[in-house]
Amino acid sequence: MTDPRHSLILKRARRDGVVRADQLADELGVAVQTIRRDLRQLSTAGVLERTHGGAALPSGVRNIGHRSRRGQARDAKARIGAAVAQAIPDDASLFLNIGTTTEAVARALMQHRRLMVVTNNLNVANILAENESAQVIVAGGKLRRSDGGLVGDLTADVITRFKVDFAVIGTSAIDDTGDLLDFDADEVRVSQTILAQARTRFLVADAGKFNRAAPVRIGSLSQIDRFYTDATLPEALLHQCQDWNTRVLRV
Repeated sequence: MTDPRHSLILKRARRDGVVRADQLADELGVAVQTIRRDLRQLSTAGVLERTHGGAALPSGVRNIGHRSRRGQARDAKARIGAAVAQAIPDDASLFLNIGTTTEAVARALMQHRRLMVVTNNLNVANILAENESAQVIVAGGKLRRSDGGLVGDLTADVITRFKVDFAVIGTSAIDDTGDLLDFDADEVRVSQTILAQARTRFLVADAGKFNRAAPVRIGSLSQIDRFYTDATLPEALLHQCQDWNTRVLRV
């Protein structure tokens, strides 16, 4: 989100759940018509839903479209991807799951040598197909056309055949207790299997994943070895991560 006013509007929406155009206009010192235009643009981008007199965070039972998510927090995702890539050596084996942040990780791995990458994300497979020294294994299953994800029992069964060095997973939402949440039960089962089949587990998530709602639980930050994010975690959650030995790396 490059427009500073849009970023502030989103910050208020994440804090309060809803925002009103007249209150935002007073706070920001601009015309109500300007705020309404901002809200229309944010609604078109899929990050807010219009309400009478303002806007609210999207429903907690469906995700934002892949194209909109790909355009959000682009710089933060690139930084996260670069930081993860620094932690993964040549000759490593790893899982990459569905998500625009894991796709940023894949782009950051283009210069690595002799990786074995198992993924249920066709976008990740296409990115790393350009790395000629990488072995890319696609875990087949039911294709989700909206984002190129492969999900379902078949995908999870394929993943159980591997035990890899690293799992790099994304999530749709993180609540204030450290639970990792998503929208699709089939995708969640695959993510849970990925975590179970890796020796070291990385979570990648930008600040927009906080204060969102999603109905299906993947697991907890307590299962994660390293959490790469651009967010400043709430103090209580940061202390909890320390108790869990979950290392939080802010990039």
